[in-house]
Amino acid sequence: MNSYNNVIKAPVITEKTADLGQKNIVVFKVDINANKTQIKQAVEKIFGVEVEKVNTINVKPKKRRVGRYVGKTNRVKKAIVKLKEGSSIELN
Repeated sequence: MNSYNNVIKAPVITEKTADLGQKNIVVFKVDINANKTQIKQAVEKIFGVEVEKVNTINVKPKKRRVGRYVGKTNRVKKAIVKLKEGSSIELN
């Protein structure tokens, strides 16, 4: 990874992740090749917080059909980042 901005793509904002936000947990879409250490360093540098733990999920592509054309969605890697107590990120 060349830059920390290339590691983190976007936050995942859903009702479920909003509930996790109250427990100091934030969810991001990250680069597929990023590992947990790179994700931790990127979150700490970009947002200026301390990270306690990082869990990752590889989301496989799903088949989609539009008329007679069949394709797949993009594969995504999600990072569930638990922040240390006293740290918080506002993603509104």
